[in-house]
Amino acid sequence: MEKLISLFYEKYATIKTEQIRGFINTIDWTNRFIGIKGSRGVGKTTLLLQYIRLTFKPDKRVLYISLDHFYFLENNLYDVVADFYKKGGEFIAIDEVHKYANWATEIKNIYDDMPNLRLVFTGSSLLHIHQGKADLSRRVVVYDMPGLSFREYLQFESKQQLNIYSVEQIVKNHVSIAIEIAQKIKPLHYFSNYLQHGYYPFYMENVQSFHKKLNEILLTVLEVDIPQYAAVQPSNVVMLKKLMAVISNAVPFKPNMNSISERTGISLNTMKNYLNLLKDAQLLHLLYKEDKGINSLSKPEKIYLHNTNLMYNLVMNPEEGNIRETFFFNQVSQVSEVYASVPADFYVEGRYTFELGGKQKKQKQIKNLSEAYIVKDNIEIGTDVNIPLWLFGFLY
Repeated sequence: MEKLISLFYEKYATIKTEQIRGFINTIDWTNRFIGIKGSRGVGKTTLLLQYIRLTFKPDKRVLYISLDHFYFLENNLYDVVADFYKKGGEFIAIDEVHKYANWATEIKNIYDDMPNLRLVFTGSSLLHIHQGKADLSRRVVVYDMPGLSFREYLQFESKQQLNIYSVEQIVKNHVSIAIEIAQKIKPLHYFSNYLQHGYYPFYMENVQSFHKKLNEILLTVLEVDIPQYAAVQPSNVVMLKKLMAVISNAVPFKPNMNSISERTGISLNTMKNYLNLLKDAQLLHLLYKEDKGINSLSKPEKIYLHNTNLMYNLVMNPEEGNIRETFFFNQVSQVSEVYASVPADFYVEGRYTFELGGKQKKQKQIKNLSEAYIVKDNIEIGTDVNIPLWLFGFLY
């Protein structure tokens, strides 16, 4: 136990609080039981330690532990927390819960048996808290932590405070909003860099080594996280990698399931399972039609990489149109339901139709549609139904 406390104090002493994501304010920290999910690299650990540093002095009331530490190979989580609680503990942060085999059962018991303890845990985006005997869904408030929005990236880079806007505010007032932002900062000056390395906050550590680190994260998710979570046999990991490679080199991918099955050697049922695992791991993004029928989720209309940073990591020469669609889908889907549009590219919130393109994109595909817009790349300020692409990075 003393070793864990010492490790916590070391982290407490070195965590920096000069740059904190606004996501910290979306969490209601007064809840007694909180879960924070997210993909590797989005900054869950940093956010948790920053909250502790801003809220607590380093004393017996608070403890941070990470379940990927070798200490928990021989020690029981419940016993550690019970010892902390008996000695006056009030708040415990448990990081990397997916690294611990019986995490859900033990955390449920901790919550039930220690009524005056506040508990926050972080885990992989793969976690489904309602599965298994230890159903936590009625007890815990779960937050899904995304990577940086373009707005957040701009704030970190420029030190300017920038507002969040809804989809409705953008489509109705995009000209005035863009003018207001452009008076503070030139968004297009930063946009290309964001697309290449701005989604994951660890770019701030070292931009030059960003893609090397991102590639290591990708391999860890494919070789460790997914196999551990879904009991994928080590011999089948190569199939996961093959599926990821096939899709990466054809995004946005219009899936022909039989064709993919033949190319990868993966059976149809297994492949559907793998696609969902890659989606839950936030490596892929699946776009469906807005169909309420029983087959609505059986086959995606298109498959994208989850964000543009992954495109620049996995695709030799990413195509501009694919980059636009990936950025738009990634940013808008954090706050709204996004579906495939038959006449255009995307249908959002059951209301808005968006067609994406470059500066010269015409309105032909949306001419006879209501509440339809052209989203254009490489323009700073739009006109009428022509909205700048970068502005959809201000949704969160």
